[in-house]
Amino acid sequence: MWVHIVLKYLGTVAAVYLTVNLVPGITVAGGWTTILFVALVWSVIVMVVRPVLHVLTLPITLITFGLFSFVLNAFLFYAMQWIVPGFTVAGFFSALLGAIVLSILNWLIDRVL
Repeated sequence: MWVHIVLKYLGTVAAVYLTVNLVPGITVAGGWTTILFVALVWSVIVMVVRPVLHVLTLPITLITFGLFSFVLNAFLFYAMQWIVPGFTVAGFFSALLGAIVLSILNWLIDRVL
């Protein structure tokens, strides 16, 4: 069980690293320490905060046929810069693209594991 959690976290670290290098407008100052902290914060957000917000925003998500989920994920990705020192996101579109890329990479890594 612990091995699976550690592997999933390391997969998230790899996904964050790739996202920072692929998406323009997302920068990390502080190197690997900041990337490890971003991966930890993103994991907590995905497990705790996002499900609650998805339930609270269900009516608008249904009205927009699920597209509001992208906006919600972008906001959560953008909000990480307020929590993690050294992690900056240039704007909404960088946050949107970063959230999409990070989600896709996490999904791919999860399928491999």
